[in-house]
Amino acid sequence: MAKPDHLHFFIDPSRCIGCQACVHACTECDTHRGHSMIHLEYIERVESVQTVPVVCMHCEQPTCAEVCPADAIKRSGDGVVQSASTPRCIACGNCVVACPFGVPELYDDRQIMMKCDMCYDRTSVGKKPMCATVCPSQALFFGTREQIEQLRPMSAPVNEFRFGNQTISTRVLTMVPRGVASRQPLVDVTAAMDDRPARRAVMLRVLPEAPVPSDAYDPYENVPL
Repeated sequence: MAKPDHLHFFIDPSRCIGCQACVHACTECDTHRGHSMIHLEYIERVESVQTVPVVCMHCEQPTCAEVCPADAIKRSGDGVVQSASTPRCIACGNCVVACPFGVPELYDDRQIMMKCDMCYDRTSVGKKPMCATVCPSQALFFGTREQIEQLRPMSAPVNEFRFGNQTISTRVLTMVPRGVASRQPLVDVTAAMDDRPARRAVMLRVLPEAPVPSDAYDPYENVPL
C-alpha cells in the first residue's frame, strides 16, 4: 500500500521542547524495533536550550540513493525513501556523508545503513508515525494541510531547502513564520548557518516588600524578627 496523498508530515522546530518522547517512541516502530531513527539536536548548546527533531526529509531526488554504488536505497512510489536493502548494502558510508540533513546512520555491527522511513508500516495505511503520536507540543505533526493551517495560522509549510547552489525539495514540510515564507518560499540553510538568535530581555515585575508584623517570630530561632 502507499501513503495517502492527502496526509503529510510536518515539522515545527520552534515548538520542540526537548522531551525526547519522539526518540523513545521511535524505538517501537516495527521496522526497526529497539533502535531510534530520530535525532534530537541542540541548535546552539552554549547559548540556548532550543532543540529540534531531525527525521528523514524524504527528498524528491534523494542524494543518499544517488551516491549508493550498490543501488541499495529505494524510493517508494509515494515518495518515501527507505532504509538500505540488507542484501544490497555494502556499508560503504557514502549515503552518510552525502545526506545534507545528516540523517542516515551506518551500523557497523550489522554492516547496514538504517534511517527514518516515516514509519512506513504505519503511514502506508494512514496511521501516524510513532514520533507524531507522542509529541506533546505537536512539533511533529502528521495530517492534512487544512489541519495544519488551522493549528498554525501564523506559520506556513516549506519544502525547499538551499545548500549553496543546490536546492532540494522534500516530502516532509517544515513550518516557518508566514511572513518569512511569503518573502522567501525556501529555507536557505547555508545562509542560516551564520544567523544568531536575537537577544531577549526578560522583564520581571518586582513586588514591594510587605511590612513585617510586629508579633512575627522566626520559626527556627523562636525570636522576634
